[in-house]
Amino acid sequence: MQTRTLGTTGPQTSALGLGCMGMSALYGDSDRGESLATVHAALDAGITLLDTGDFYGMGHNELLINEALRTAPTAARERAQISVKFGALRTVEGGFTGYDGRPNAVKNFAAYSLQRLGTDHIDIYRIARVDPDVPIEETVGAIGELVEAGHVRHIGLSEVGAQTLRRAAAVAPISDLQIEYSLVSRGIEEAILPTARELGIGITAYGVLSRGLISGHFTRDRKLAANDFRGMSPRFQGENLDRNLDLVDALRKIADQKGVSVAQTAIAWVLSRGTDIVPLVGARRRDRLTEALGALDLTLDADDLSAIEHAIPPGAAAGDRYPTDQMAHLDSEH
Repeated sequence: MQTRTLGTTGPQTSALGLGCMGMSALYGDSDRGESLATVHAALDAGITLLDTGDFYGMGHNELLINEALRTAPTAARERAQISVKFGALRTVEGGFTGYDGRPNAVKNFAAYSLQRLGTDHIDIYRIARVDPDVPIEETVGAIGELVEAGHVRHIGLSEVGAQTLRRAAAVAPISDLQIEYSLVSRGIEEAILPTARELGIGITAYGVLSRGLISGHFTRDRKLAANDFRGMSPRFQGENLDRNLDLVDALRKIADQKGVSVAQTAIAWVLSRGTDIVPLVGARRRDRLTEALGALDLTLDADDLSAIEHAIPPGAAAGDRYPTDQMAHLDSEH
């Protein structure tokens, strides 16, 4: 497994990480047995970075990771690194009601995560979205106190803009910024990515396949389950979906010429953006994981990159990446 280092102060991780959210929530029903087998297969393949959130299934995902690690070989378990997002407030019905970044809340969330994960430390800890009522300095400072106490190894951030990134980095070392980055979500390139590089902060890129939209597997006639949040995503709606899948068709021609899959091409493109970027793949099944791992063997030369840029130029995607109310919570978009 290839490795990359998250920023100048962060850990060395596998070049691909496994995003575990879909095993518990938001993409319709999941298969627990297959989810556990997929985590085990990822560990066997050398993936070390497992990404979760304490609000994924209201703790379900952390408990799932706990079970997967307890039943994995000792060596694989010891290599595993867990990245946890916190702060999202949920209802019993599964709704989202805001974010809490108060220092006491940060430590409370961490205490529950440590218990659910069955570990004595969290490798990377980050608030999922900036709490607009709490200065980022206070939130990061609280995580810093958890680092000093040995409960957290590294401080991360999620979906913050360049100025917030600077303010946070002035308080404590930041290992990485987790943010959406893909061929159809390139907003970080203008200011956020250059700022992260200036500050020595790595990028863990989620949504590299845009929630399956550019995986090559999503079809125009696919019916989404009622509990699949993509049914509310602008990019999966009506004419937007048609236009976005036209982009995928253009990318497929390039992938076919290289004898690889659309998903492998899209992941390889993110890998090509810099060694300070670690893509997170949201595979819920072993076959999708195997496909994603194949991207590590794909080298895109200058001609390939030019062809991809022509097929999906910056800003080509139709529709925002989240519904309007959720876009309002993204500091990175302001």
